Amino acid sequence: MSKNIILITGASRGIGYATARYLAGQKHQVLATARSEESLEKLKSSHSRRIDYVACDLLDAGSIQKIIDYVRDQNVVIQALIHNAGGLINKPFRELTDQDWNTMWNMNVLSAVRLLRALLPFFTKQSHIVTIGSMGGFQGSSKFAGLSAYSTSKGALSIWSECMAAELKDQGISVNCLSLGAVQTEMFQSAFPGVKAPVKPDEMAGFIGEFALNGHTFMNGKVLPVTLGDP
Repeated sequence: MSKNIILITGASRGIGYATARYLAGQKHQVLATARSEESLEKLKSSHSRRIDYVACDLLDAGSIQKIIDYVRDQNVVIQALIHNAGGLINKPFRELTDQDWNTMWNMNVLSAVRLLRALLPFFTKQSHIVTIGSMGGFQGSSKFAGLSAYSTSKGALSIWSECMAAELKDQGISVNCLSLGAVQTEMFQSAFPGVKAPVKPDEMAGFIGEFALNGHTFMNGKVLPVTLGDP
């Protein structure tokens, strides 16, 4: 008999790490992925019975196969996918290279595309895919110098999420995007040095975890701003 899991990418630190701990604390089975095996092992040690992990690089197709092998070998069904993995480059537009743009699109958009394409056979009706976007990629929000490549890639992730909701609706799979505002993570500190965010990772983790479990009961194909301020 197969068991349900919640798959969280980018779980080695920040919001992904905190969300994995939150869901494990609520007695859900979590599969955490990230590049850092050391950080994932630390995460697993906090809830050894509820968290397992696969160390992999989502930019590498061969590495994604590790996740596929785990899901198949363990005979699990993906109840929810929280796609949190991503990166940020803070650099003035005139200094951004083609490689910088390619890096942002690979990390923030194409990693989600490749992973979902590979995992589709392992979802079921009522599965929920939650992509973690950014207020930087939310239309009409304030934009900030140095974040053009990051923000446009996160905007593309939002549109892709809407498209996937339409494509997967007939299979009973829901897709929503949470455009997060300021959370006190290493990534936020890189983008806004010296600024203190109003929300801590553990606080945001509770919201994301509950939304992944229940949000698709009420909505599908939505891009939701989740912020207390600007950004």
